[in-house]
Parts: sequence; structure tokens; C-alpha cells
Amino acid sequence: MPDDTIVAICTPLGEGGLAVLRVSGSEALRVADACFEPVGTSSVKPLAAATHTVQFGRIVRQGRVVDEVLLAVLRAPRTFTREDTVEVSCHGGLLPAKLVLETLLEHGARLAQPGEFTRRAFLNGRIDLAQAEAVADLIHARTELALAAANEQLAGRLSRRINELRDLLLATLAHLEAHIDFPEEDIAPHTREQLIGRLERTLEFIQRLLLTADEGQLLRRGVRAAIVGRPNAGKSSLLNQLLGRERAIVSPIPGTTRDTIEETANVRGVPVVFIDTAGLRDAGDTLEQEGMRRSREALLRAELVLHVLDGSEPLQPEDARYLAEFAGKRRLLVRNKHDLPQRLEIPPDHPGAVVPVSCLTGEGVELLKDTLKGMVWKGELGTEMLEVMINSRHQEALRRAGAAVRRTVEALRQDLSLEFAALDLRIAVNAVGEVVGQTATEDLLDSIFSQFCIGK
Repeated sequence: MPDDTIVAICTPLGEGGLAVLRVSGSEALRVADACFEPVGTSSVKPLAAATHTVQFGRIVRQGRVVDEVLLAVLRAPRTFTREDTVEVSCHGGLLPAKLVLETLLEHGARLAQPGEFTRRAFLNGRIDLAQAEAVADLIHARTELALAAANEQLAGRLSRRINELRDLLLATLAHLEAHIDFPEEDIAPHTREQLIGRLERTLEFIQRLLLTADEGQLLRRGVRAAIVGRPNAGKSSLLNQLLGRERAIVSPIPGTTRDTIEETANVRGVPVVFIDTAGLRDAGDTLEQEGMRRSREALLRAELVLHVLDGSEPLQPEDARYLAEFAGKRRLLVRNKHDLPQRLEIPPDHPGAVVPVSCLTGEGVELLKDTLKGMVWKGELGTEMLEVMINSRHQEALRRAGAAVRRTVEALRQDLSLEFAALDLRIAVNAVGEVVGQTATEDLLDSIFSQFCIGK
């Protein structure tokens, strides 16, 4: 367990009304006490202050006032890290926060590593590993739905399901190991069938959790959707309509967009990263060739293609070529310029949902959003699903657990030695324990918390 005292600026860098610094550790109160000067008759030094109180005063460095601050004293264990904690609110701006930080470092604190406050909360038993990951999800949430899912996980909803699953596996493992320790007590056929039935129900439990993985990952990272088509088909206009603001330059001059533009939008609760690409055509100058190259790269990374076609013109050879080229990707055909007389006929051998829109008037954009959401979201937006949406790390651990449980079932059905069944079941228990940190390794913790920002 760490025994030193750490400090970091918790608010984003830049100018603002306030900046907040957090100090945590056994010496947090002493470090703050050494540089805090109370102001007024009701404020006291941190070491003399009662827990969960706010003191008004100044941070003093080498006899000079750095800033006026509010200093919150939070004594263990009723803190985020379950350690003594001090939170200093100073004036926002790079210099005041920097000088306060340097002052606290001079008096014995150490600069925190990324995610170290949350890591200490985990190590001190305040939260488990799944809840720790939810802190990062909460910070990075881009839609209200993602925020709700993160809050459910932070509240321990997923952890309770995982612990329930682990308890079921441990009970079965204890049963097997009891028979191994007392071999004269052979497992009766009906008992073996009961164990197999219990493990099969456990497999169903694991499968239900795995079904939430795609939606969970979608809410956390969003889906990448490339907007492609010929020049002047209306790609940039479509991006502006989907975002609800003028983000891309719109011009009747073909080839206005020379580079890719990425913007995230909330589409019916699902974060979608829209990528406006340069109009696809045979490039002329070097600059346009680079735009084509970047458009192709965006297409390779995209999970969904919005192919924009000009509905006021007949199908052009380039349109047919790109319809065939993108046939292997998940795509949505957008028939733009629906406010004009329609002359476009899409060949029946190019399947895919077709949504007519007018980027000039906004007609059809809401239907496009509904169709887009239906293509990427498989689940129902129910509370039960939000409670247990697993991430890719959870998914990998649960898949290993499921494979080990299936091997255990097979060993019992083939009447193999119970040591084989118990070995696989122990693997399953450990894999499930990884989700909440019961069997987490130091490397795993380093990997998870290194993705956090400093100050969290």
C-alpha cells in the first residue's frame, strides 16, 4: 500500500474562475498546514480543523502570498481515497494553480501519477476495479445515455452481478474440491447432474452479460461513420445538418473539402463520430491527391458509411463504381436534394437502406438519425441493460471464464478426474475476479490507471 502523499491539479489547465488541487496521503494535513495561513477568526490551520470543513486563508510561499484560497479538510476514512485529503480551491489560471502546486510539492508532497487518486481508492477498498473504470467513463461520457451507464456502474450495479457470478462459481468449486479431498465419497450420478445444471445456468448468466458488450463499447467510444460521395453531392451540408451547426464550409465549387473533418454528435443517445471526407473522384493536383488518400484512410477506419448521392441527377458512372466499392461495408445510402425534381434511380443490386433528405431544408434528417441509430444499436435502452454494460476488458475476461466453465462441464459429463474439472473452474473464478479486481495483477492495474488523467 502506498504511504507517501500525492498532489495534483484536478481541474483542466487554462484560465477560469477556479482551479482545484487535491492532496491525499498520511501527511496531507501536515503538508497543507505548512503553507496555509488562516484569515479571520473562524478559520484555523488544517491540522486543527475538524473533518469536512472549509477554511479561508492564503497559501504562503517563502514568506510571500501566492493566492487567497478555500481549503477543504477531509479526514480519513470519509474521503475518496480513504486517506487524509485536502482540496485547495484557488483562482483559476495557469500561474496561481502552478504556484500553489509548487508550494505543496516543496513541503513534502509528490506529484500524482495518472489515475493515482482513483487507484488508491481501489487499493484502499473504497471501490472495486469495475467502479474505478466507471470513473473514467463518467468523465469521458459524451451522451446522457453514456453518463447514465457510467453512473450505474459507479454505483456498483455491475459489480454486484459479477460478485454474484463469482460466488456461484466458488460454491461449485468448493463442492468439487470437497470430493477431491475425500475421494472415498464418490459423486453420485444425480449430484453430478446437479453440478452440471448449476454450471450451465452459470454459462447462461455469463452469456447475458456478454450480450451487453457491443452496446457498452458503443456508448463509451462511439461509432465512426464516414460521409462519402462525389464532389457537390452534399456531404458537408449533411455534416452540418447532423451537427446542428455550420462546421464545414459549403460551396457550389467542386472539391471545396480537401481534408477530413471529424466531429462527434449525439444521435438518439448514441455518440457518432462523423467524418466528412473529400469528394471522391480522380484527383488532379498534389493537394487533392492527399485529400483522396486521407478519405481512403477514413473509410478503412470507419464502421459505417453514409454514401451521399445527388437525387437531382441521374446515376453517374462514379456513383455506380463507389456503390460497388462500398458494398462490403455496413452502409446507409443518403439520397440528397430531395427538394428538387428526382432523377436518380439506384440499381436494385445495391442493397442498403435509402433515406431521402434535403440538406437545404432539413427534410428527412430526423428520419436519417432514427435509421442510423437503428443500424448501430441492437439493444433496448432499458435500465437493466444500462446497469451491466461491460467494456472490452470485462468481455475478454468473461469469455475466458465461459470457456473454462464449458471445459468443466465437459469434464464432468465424460466422468474425468475431478482435478481436471476443478482446475478449469478455478481458472473461471480467477477470470471473473479480474473484472472487479479480486485477482488483478500489477500490470493490469498499471494498464487501466495509466489511461486516467492526472488529478483523478
